[in-house]
Amino acid sequence: VIFMFNAVRQPLVIWLTAPLAVIGVTVGLIVFQTPFEFMAILGFLSLIGMMVKNAIVLVDQADVEIAQGKLPYFAIIDAATSRARPVLLGALTTILGVAPLLIDPFFKSMAVTIMFGLLFATILTLVVIPLFYALFFRVKVENQ
Repeated sequence: VIFMFNAVRQPLVIWLTAPLAVIGVTVGLIVFQTPFEFMAILGFLSLIGMMVKNAIVLVDQADVEIAQGKLPYFAIIDAATSRARPVLLGALTTILGVAPLLIDPFFKSMAVTIMFGLLFATILTLVVIPLFYALFFRVKVENQ
């Protein structure tokens, strides 16, 4: 990810979203009374990949809008709002696609991990990524 942006701050903002998935995974495993086993670990690893993809989309859009001349504050807001729909729809299709695995005892922990982790982390990512971006790049609130 560092090579993609040729910087350190953007990848740091992106990787800080990974712990957000733990909240949803924990809730899901407790609700479904499912152990954190090998398949759940595989699900968590794929979940982290999905989260990083969502974060890259948001950060890249903010960078593109700043490069086009927008003020950083408005670029972050516009990036978050313009990418919210694709990120939410991608997460929803993944959650619905994994749902049939809930009936299989072997894949249940993986399905719960992906479904709940993605649900919680996607919603939190749409809020936290713009916040971290503004903090790491010291973006000031612009009055216009």
